[in-house]
Amino acid sequence: MAGHPRIGERGLSGQSRREQAGVGPDAGTVEALGDANAAYEDRFGHVFLICATGRGPDEILAELRRRMAHDPATELELAAAEIGKINALRLRRLAA
Repeated sequence: MAGHPRIGERGLSGQSRREQAGVGPDAGTVEALGDANAAYEDRFGHVFLICATGRGPDEILAELRRRMAHDPATELELAAAEIGKINALRLRRLAA
């Protein structure tokens, strides 16, 4: 988890940039995601993980805020499931 980039972060690798393409360059959205990411990391101790492919910035931000209500164990399970989705997507791209 520690090596995964923050959602909305700039200067991403090719894969992460493609996966987060829907986040968009809107400065307000990037700032809101930055603030929400910081709050999430303070609460859970790791970056917010979500399979961003096909999701827009408002949906991602809403999901981040919704997941803040989880207890740490539940959130860790969800974050691990999201890593699984990201990895499956990347493997499908490699196999294509």
